[in-house]
Amino acid sequence: MSGRFSGKIALITGAASGIGAAFARLAVAEGAEGLALLDRDSNRLSALAEVLERPTVLAGGDVGDVALWADFEARIGARFGRIELALANAGIGHPMMPIAELEPEMWSRVINVNLTGAFLTLRTALRLMNDDGAIVLVSSSMGVKPSPNTAGYGASKAALIHLAKIAALEAAPRGIRVNAIAPGGVETPLFRDADFFKGLIKQTGSERSAFDTLASRTPLGRYASAEETAGLIAFLMSDAAAQVTGANFVADAGMTL
Repeated sequence: MSGRFSGKIALITGAASGIGAAFARLAVAEGAEGLALLDRDSNRLSALAEVLERPTVLAGGDVGDVALWADFEARIGARFGRIELALANAGIGHPMMPIAELEPEMWSRVINVNLTGAFLTLRTALRLMNDDGAIVLVSSSMGVKPSPNTAGYGASKAALIHLAKIAALEAAPRGIRVNAIAPGGVETPLFRDADFFKGLIKQTGSERSAFDTLASRTPLGRYASAEETAGLIAFLMSDAAAQVTGANFVADAGMTL
């Protein structure tokens, strides 16, 4: 490892598993001094913090909870005084169904986590961040290419891309860069918790076969690992991407071509 995050403090949401946990591990391997981690799974979050062996501030709860953020921001400020890196990664989906059948409560839940949660992450990050920091929002290929029966998820992820561009313009005078990524399939718990994926496991006989079946529909024929996606995030946060801001990096094995 190059030590490209040496001495830096990283804020990560959705940190207990998947892309968030993979980036937390990578940040530590690259020299991060401390971590501020948020996830609704408090037990897994605590277990990860123990393994990482870095000073941490933990918050267990809903990323769209304004009161949680007020407390979390105060504790980050008291412990570290600043942050340099922020990853807005927390996200959920909803059962696949047409707009006419999608309940408003389900829509609101997805928007609150995926979009309001990212806004609150950005808000805290920009308030605590030193100049020359870097922020990445995790969108999705579904925020680039419309797909039927995904209205809440797709709309929230499309909005994240535009939110990143607005934040990039606002933060540029401070030297803070803000970018988005739009992964396609990534082998994370977001898939494993979905009803359609559980059905596919029954059809194909295993989780591995289910992922392979989905990945076969992409030009490259494979889904990404959480670690590969964390590597893209780390690049965008590093000095190697010093001229990159307001961008949306599509990394979807060619799915949107």
